[in-house]
Amino acid sequence: MKIPLAVFLVCFLAPASLALQAPTREQALDALARSEVEARRQGAAWLGEKGTMADAAALVRALRDPDEVVRALAEHSLWEVWSRSGDPEVDNLFQIGIEQMNQRDAAAAIATFGEIIRKKPEFAEGWNKRATLYYIVGEYEKSLADCDEVVKRNPVHFGALSGFGMIYLQLGKPEKALEYFQRALQVNPNLGQVEATVEQLKRLLIDRRKDTI
Repeated sequence: MKIPLAVFLVCFLAPASLALQAPTREQALDALARSEVEARRQGAAWLGEKGTMADAAALVRALRDPDEVVRALAEHSLWEVWSRSGDPEVDNLFQIGIEQMNQRDAAAAIATFGEIIRKKPEFAEGWNKRATLYYIVGEYEKSLADCDEVVKRNPVHFGALSGFGMIYLQLGKPEKALEYFQRALQVNPNLGQVEATVEQLKRLLIDRRKDTI
């Protein structure tokens, strides 16, 4: 499950001369590790285009960068990296599924992501998108099962961890919801809505304990 991001930031970061360059993946990783903030911004943005799953750890570290723009770009780039399967046929199906989601055709999108899962079960984002759809249509147990498949393949998928929390809230299990929301924040501390929900749940659980005394 995915929280909307300020993806338009990518367009405004680099000077025109740098934007015309075609950096390699290795150059992007090097830029992300540099001390200059502008270099880190460029590296975080470039990895959205050039990065692979092997680069996810560097992007996760960048979620704690002192610069807010680097953090936002790292989050966006993680979603971009996670959304590439490495198989052109699967990637084409993935885009079809996204369009079906945008058109609110949940049944068709569930079928499309189911086909992606059959073709490439190791592709975690196929499971994640179907988990999101199952949540939307109220199939919470199926959504939980798919979130579990995501985290097996991508343990730092803060979207799926947040998704667990949302599902457990719907199932009336605030303790479990709190656990997963906190796990999501351990990976990505920039999830403002999740952080607010954690504070609300902590207050709720404290009040419940008071009522039992």
